[in-house]
Amino acid sequence: MVDAGENVDGDLRLNLWKGDLAGSPLADLMLHVPTDRQLALRNDQVFFTAPYFEQEIAFAYRKGDLEGFDKLDDIGDKTVALEGSSAADLMLLTAQGGRFRENLKHYKSFEEAAKAYLAGEAPILAGTRAAIEAALFAAKAPKDDNPIATVPSSGLVKTRWEIGGAVKTDSRDLAYAVADAVTALNTDGRLKAICETYGVTYTPPKGY
Repeated sequence: MVDAGENVDGDLRLNLWKGDLAGSPLADLMLHVPTDRQLALRNDQVFFTAPYFEQEIAFAYRKGDLEGFDKLDDIGDKTVALEGSSAADLMLLTAQGGRFRENLKHYKSFEEAAKAYLAGEAPILAGTRAAIEAALFAAKAPKDDNPIATVPSSGLVKTRWEIGGAVKTDSRDLAYAVADAVTALNTDGRLKAICETYGVTYTPPKGY
């Protein structure tokens, strides 16, 4: 397991093809990598596998503290717990000219943000849908009391993206084999079953 760096380009460089100054061993395959044409063009030392999951930014909110959550304006003066330097953080920091900056309560990890939300320290939790669903499921938090919402945003941050794997560009045979294996997992329903084990809704990428 590796912590996310400042950007995906740096993650790919450090973990797949160049490494760090300490000479840490490189990985053969990185998973949970966003698949994006511009990202691929910038990183010609890396080859991306076919995507296997569609991810999106979402919000859980405590029913009773909010009447509903259909748009960002519904945040009002409420506190939002979230991981610092995450996609959800960047989206809210830049949305509507920075209007929601004072609402944000940052934590070192999403797990810490989720614990704070579940402990009642904030009425809203922001992150990826999968992470939110998994956290609520693990805590046995009632779904009816903690609805999950997605809201439209016209900012610069993508709120929905597909994730897959990445290998060094000279390991394309590995990438093709991984893609075949993941396709088989999806076809026979095992990928969906794995997600359900953690309370996560499997959302296949377009074309699957």
